[in-house]
Amino acid sequence: MHKTNLDEIGYWSEVKLDIVERYAKEYSKIINNDPRIKRHLYIDGFSGAGVHISKQTKEYILGSPLNALNIKPPFKEFHFIDLDGGKAKALRKMCVEYSNVKVKVYEGDCNRILLDEIFPLVKWSDYRRALCLLDPYGLDLDWQVVFRAGRMKSIEIFLNFPMMDMNRNVLLKNPDKVEPSQIARMDRFWGDRTWRDIAYRKIPGLFEEMEEKARNEAIVNEYQSRLKKIADFAYVPKPIPMRNSKGAIVYYLFFSSPNKTGEKIVKYIFEKYRNWGIV
Repeated sequence: MHKTNLDEIGYWSEVKLDIVERYAKEYSKIINNDPRIKRHLYIDGFSGAGVHISKQTKEYILGSPLNALNIKPPFKEFHFIDLDGGKAKALRKMCVEYSNVKVKVYEGDCNRILLDEIFPLVKWSDYRRALCLLDPYGLDLDWQVVFRAGRMKSIEIFLNFPMMDMNRNVLLKNPDKVEPSQIARMDRFWGDRTWRDIAYRKIPGLFEEMEEKARNEAIVNEYQSRLKKIADFAYVPKPIPMRNSKGAIVYYLFFSSPNKTGEKIVKYIFEKYRNWGIV
């Protein structure tokens, strides 16, 4: 694929790829050593073309699908999804050489494909497990995907919490100016409209109460709580902020798991990167 057809990514995305790859290696090693587990899957809901371009160096960078395919010991199955047909086609071509494992590339809406086609392959009772990367470009993820993954007890997830998209389009200083279509996007991502009471707090005004936008941390902390209390993930460590070259937070990277070992490993990895990008 020509460079002009590939996504350019900032160094914060390169850091994210490193984090996911480091954990995926440890995850696959642990699962392969567990005789009870029959198969383990790697799932990417927003896979892209498999290769990116670094904004800094303009060089090719392997995306999460190819990083995962090169992990040893290998996952037994790989399921990659992208809404863009051109990216799905390019990734499909790159996966041909990996004939020793099962690889399937899907073109379409990952929310439907994950719920209807892929998650049913990872039942706890069938001794199957999965690591799932959910890295949407914005508020493009349905809460039902996260909820189902948590309730299944067989899936661990990395999740991009798109703070920048929220702040640009939904969490405005004046909530009355938010477009209904943007509210609907947020409702879908969050699962309901309880985000509204978290994102704004009442403060005294000259004649009546006013609404003031809360800090990012308030809504991030509440989403962490939702992952635990509603999606029923047993372990959800504090997410890591992913920053651009100016130190501004672009998104938060969450990890959620039914396993304490997974949390312990991710906490260690997160702390290695937590302050990267602070200026």
